[in-house]
Amino acid sequence: MSRRVGTAGNLTSESREHLVNRMHEEYAQLVALYPHAGTTLDHFSAWQLLVATVLSAQTTDRRVNTVTPELFSQFPTPQALANADIGEVERIIRPIGFFHMKAMHIIELSDQLVKRFHGVVPQTREELVTLPGVGRKTANVVLGDAFGKPGFPVDTHVKRVTSRLRWHDQWKKTNPDVVKIEKEVCACFPPDEWANLSHRLIYLGRNICHARSPRCSLCPLRHTCPSASLSL
Repeated sequence: MSRRVGTAGNLTSESREHLVNRMHEEYAQLVALYPHAGTTLDHFSAWQLLVATVLSAQTTDRRVNTVTPELFSQFPTPQALANADIGEVERIIRPIGFFHMKAMHIIELSDQLVKRFHGVVPQTREELVTLPGVGRKTANVVLGDAFGKPGFPVDTHVKRVTSRLRWHDQWKKTNPDVVKIEKEVCACFPPDEWANLSHRLIYLGRNICHARSPRCSLCPLRHTCPSASLSL
């Protein structure tokens, strides 16, 4: 028995084929809404993006962008940051929160880059996640935005938006598995679009599909989103 989505919120039995078609139609609307996709973290190199992404955990990109100019001015290379005084790094990044842990991570990852990778950011997920403070999401950010390689970062916005859209089976769970979300969503899109897809979902989450009070009446996906009627 096939399933399809009628009006928003009226999800009956939706076939796999219909779901994938809906995903592509909804993504086309996101492309129209956000034609230019990319990270909002300011950076001029793969290393700067890596550090900035580690700093962005549990804070906003905008706030990270307020501290990285001084950080990279004082410590312009992995070698310089690897040899930095942690107290000075903490002073610079204090406004973003969790500054002690983050200072340790960015100093240690820079040290590891120098010792193991000759100061060059590796271009594989397997190598990236061996660095201190670097998880799968951060690795995917660097792969997609620094190297143009397939990477689909699943942050809190992507997790929330794709769950509300029911783009994967994890939407039913209180604590969805982000790796499963990544695999299920990526299976429906070409690899060269993964990074842009993530960015556009993040933009939608930041601007419209808020955690507490989603602005469904302004969302271009409201006519097909299974969750829209809950907030309209």
